[in-house]
Amino acid sequence: MAFLRAKQKAQVIEKLSQVAPPGETFIACVHAESGPSPWLAAALGEIPLVGLIIVLTRRYYFLTLTNSHVVINSANRWNNRPGDVVAAFPRQAFPVSRVKRASIWSSMYVQMPGSNNPVRLNIHRIWRAEMDQLSAAFPPGAIDPSSQPFDTPQGQGYPMPAYPMGGQPAPGQQMIPQQPQPPQPQQGFGAPQAQPYPQQQPPQQPYPAQPGQPYPAPQAYPPAQPYPGQPGGQVPPQGQPYPPQVPNVPYPRQQGYPGQR
Repeated sequence: MAFLRAKQKAQVIEKLSQVAPPGETFIACVHAESGPSPWLAAALGEIPLVGLIIVLTRRYYFLTLTNSHVVINSANRWNNRPGDVVAAFPRQAFPVSRVKRASIWSSMYVQMPGSNNPVRLNIHRIWRAEMDQLSAAFPPGAIDPSSQPFDTPQGQGYPMPAYPMGGQPAPGQQMIPQQPQPPQPQQGFGAPQAQPYPQQQPPQQPYPAQPGQPYPAPQAYPPAQPYPGQPGGQVPPQGQPYPPQVPNVPYPRQQGYPGQR
């Protein structure tokens, strides 16, 4: 089970790196849980079976801010490992409202795909710094007036797995030099479907053009010549239609396998 935030964020980035479009940079990752206020859940937890029902009806998510999207992954209830992508919204179209930053439990309402009403997401204070970074994607008017002020630091992006911040290789590892790649058009995350995201293929290098050696002009094919006549064979005259075809004759009834009637 991943208890440390750094471990959880590394797992999310590793998961998203498999489906992210080229050039995507990961800035912040926040863990959240759905359902009513945790304070209310703690009070109702004293009632038999009510607390268990609240726990079983909660859903857990990871919200990841990138340079172009806000991506929501499901999270495992027991070990917090990230699951499939539930939704991916462009940064300028993140459907969040009623955001309230609090001392212990912050909250926000996100319009999830397939849900009629916005879903309340609760965020614990240990993720408050990441939530402040996520606030860069909040639309105007989304923050509750009674909310505590957000402190939005300059996000530098999380490093890719096995590489620390700054692009330096991890101890005991060697940095593999990257070959220059041609610019690729930015592609957004697809709408969440039951089908998995297609695997991204590495961009292909174009063939280098030989200096001073243009491609030869294509040569026209010579006109087709008829095949020479075969000895003893008859060649139908040119321009004549094909002889009429024999009508389809059904196969004769086949005898069954031995032992069958």
